[in-house]
Amino acid sequence: MKTLRDVAIGSTAKVIKLHGSGPVKRRIMDMGITKGVEIYVRKEAPLGDPLELTVRGYELSLRKADAEMIEVA
Repeated sequence: MKTLRDVAIGSTAKVIKLHGSGPVKRRIMDMGITKGVEIYVRKEAPLGDPLELTVRGYELSLRKADAEMIEVA
């Protein structure tokens, strides 16, 4: 299983499934990350966490712990 955390900087990935449950999963969905959405990984913070993403035309910072819950292709 490949997660968003595994995607290389400068690459695009398509969301296959969201893992996790409850408020964390709901928060990820509220940010616009849902099944079928393409996510572009723009860059990584100097210390490695968080990731900067482009989702649905806006920029988003996401912790790597949360990125592990997003299965991509």
